[in-house]
Amino acid sequence: MTDDYLDRVGTLIRDARRQRKLTQSELAESLQTSQSAVARIEQGKQNLSLEMVARIGEALDTEVVQVATNTPLNLRIKGGHKLSGEIDVRTSKNAAVACLCASLLNKGKTTLRNLARIEEVNRITEVLNSIGVKTRWLPDSSDLEITPPARLDLDAMDEAAAQRTRTILMFLGPLLHEFDDFKLPNAGGCDLGARTVEPHMHALSAFGLQVEASHGYYVATVNREVAAGATIILTERGDTVTENALFAAARFDGTTTIRNASPNYMVQDLCFFLEKLGVRIDGIGTTTLIVHGRPHIDQDVEYHPSEDPIEAMSLLAAAVVTTSEITIKRVPIEFMEIELTLLASMGMKYDLSPEYTSANGRTRLADLRTIPGPLVAPKDKIHPMPFPGLNIDNLPFFAAIAAVAEGQTMIHDWVYENRAIYLTELTPLGAKVHLMDPHRVLIEGPTRWRAAEVMCPPALRPSMVVLLAMLAAPGESVLRNVYVINRGYEDIYTRLNALGADIQSFRDI
Repeated sequence: MTDDYLDRVGTLIRDARRQRKLTQSELAESLQTSQSAVARIEQGKQNLSLEMVARIGEALDTEVVQVATNTPLNLRIKGGHKLSGEIDVRTSKNAAVACLCASLLNKGKTTLRNLARIEEVNRITEVLNSIGVKTRWLPDSSDLEITPPARLDLDAMDEAAAQRTRTILMFLGPLLHEFDDFKLPNAGGCDLGARTVEPHMHALSAFGLQVEASHGYYVATVNREVAAGATIILTERGDTVTENALFAAARFDGTTTIRNASPNYMVQDLCFFLEKLGVRIDGIGTTTLIVHGRPHIDQDVEYHPSEDPIEAMSLLAAAVVTTSEITIKRVPIEFMEIELTLLASMGMKYDLSPEYTSANGRTRLADLRTIPGPLVAPKDKIHPMPFPGLNIDNLPFFAAIAAVAEGQTMIHDWVYENRAIYLTELTPLGAKVHLMDPHRVLIEGPTRWRAAEVMCPPALRPSMVVLLAMLAAPGESVLRNVYVINRGYEDIYTRLNALGADIQSFRDI
């Protein structure tokens, strides 16, 4: 087995063990081996015979060999239970993605601390490994060490992994510093409609990059005669567009001003990371960023991405729909203030701890205790706006919240032309969701939830919304093919089970 394959199998074994609520020592005892051997297996540091894989599968009541194939993973949820206890918010998926891509700017070793171990990160590391970058998870941690080669080998790129994530678009900015011409597979990821790449092309053209789409690839050429010191006006205040512009500006010899930049959480994290690399950035947290580039970056650096406000919102919505009191720790409060203000207007009560600082030394955190109580529909429609407005990725969770509120709630998802449609998947679970058009749904509450079997929508946040509704629905529900949830959430089923949920994974034979 390859190291990468062993690492993935080890992660699957670890997750299955946790789901069965076994310690490493308990699993070791059933396998008649040592706890240290189980630890090495879960870290991908020990070769496995088929016999050992079979024994592990029997001990965990899981077909580990089958888990390592493309057989879809499903969930069986026994809903209607109250949640209780404390849960930490894990570090940000989108910050992890940005920092992984930014590591391509550095000729030295990058260590990302406490990184989210999710499928999206796995896909990116697979791509990085295939082009010559060495990545390894440090022992007994979620710290990822990234060591670049002397020269990237783009011809060896794992295109299957690249095509499963839209993140591949974010390679454009770093790679324009390394190659005069190159190609990347067309981007994938969530099915959210026709998300144009034109804003990326417009931003990067200021750095001499020209891209054409041809036969499933983005074919890029770089004009090195473009002068430094550009002022870029982004045509879209998008997160990934801003990040691509930052990648390009970070190693451009001169000062670049980026206007209409996103000041969202993952962009701020990227800026903090780039500062660790020695790139000076003025205006972090605003819509105008001034980047003082460094043409050559070669230094060993470590960075702690901050906590994920979207996961925080997911956990908050779980408490609301199950009318539960839980404490959500390490909430990045700066990026939740609009959401909490809106919830308060709907009647929600909660307690906040004094603020403290994330491990990156910059992001404000607080602990939030939910207080169950009746909610009423908001007087106005709920819609997202660029930060500091309501986060676009948090909007879908208001569908589940609106379903338990008294009255009618209009949700307007103006950014994506078909994500609102996926919210109608709440209907089999008893919610009254009326699709007004591809952007708007009208939800009537309160809902009498009922168990159902639903195919997971092909978009991350609506999929999580369906799972949360199933937690509230009495009886046994089934959510099929949950890969998309695993793209963005680490060990979420085990963590919800620790709060009192009853979620079990299974695969069809």
